[in-house]
Amino acid sequence: MQSVDRALTILELLAADGQLGVTEIAGLLGVHKSTASRLLATLESHGLAEQLPDRGRYRLGVGVLRLAGATRSRLDVVQESRPVTKALATEIGETVNIVILSGRETLYLDQVAGTSALRIHNWVGKRNPLHATANGRVLLAHISDTERDALLAASVGSAGSLPRLTEHTVTSRAGLLAELEQVRARGYAVARDELEIGLTAVAAPIRGTDGSVIASLSASGPTFRVADRLDGVVAAVMSAAVAVSHRMGWAGPSRLSS
Repeated sequence: MQSVDRALTILELLAADGQLGVTEIAGLLGVHKSTASRLLATLESHGLAEQLPDRGRYRLGVGVLRLAGATRSRLDVVQESRPVTKALATEIGETVNIVILSGRETLYLDQVAGTSALRIHNWVGKRNPLHATANGRVLLAHISDTERDALLAASVGSAGSLPRLTEHTVTSRAGLLAELEQVRARGYAVARDELEIGLTAVAAPIRGTDGSVIASLSASGPTFRVADRLDGVVAAVMSAAVAVSHRMGWAGPSRLSS
């Protein structure tokens, strides 16, 4: 923990001063020069610090921009999606969520409650399994095969299947992969009674400037209500996902597809 604290302090010092030498950093940290040098080497290996070739001094590396960009992207997608998700929640009366991939799970960034919701369940900040949710399937469907295989391998239990949350949860790897193919082909995912009995969700991908999927937009509600008008909910969710994608800088067509 002490090393982590010192490394973070170095980043703060570089941010404040712009450029510092090893001796200066060691003095400010109150450590030996060799300790400061090792910490800087570690930061440099991750692109968080870089050494100036002519003066031997250090400054912040471009890796800091990468991390900042990831945080900015999360903040931007919430801000840019809000007008769209509010309109969608009003249109269909169901709860609308913005979700991203975080580790082995989905992470809910934002939520707008629908007018038909009798009981509001706040999903913001919550995590859910990838395989049993519409959002999770959208996100799984648009990552590399290597990353997908690693995530599924980490989720498979001792019995060789994915966790069963309800009697309707798809638990076989082959079954889930077949479903992901469908998600890519049709441009949306549906999870009916798989996370919770009585809950159905429809999700579609949100794309960034380069066309990659950066988040998922979903609408969820009671199965009896959503299932009866599934086609309309799907069309509305896909249209909203396209609108948010355009607000995020995507220049693709008016309908999201693989």
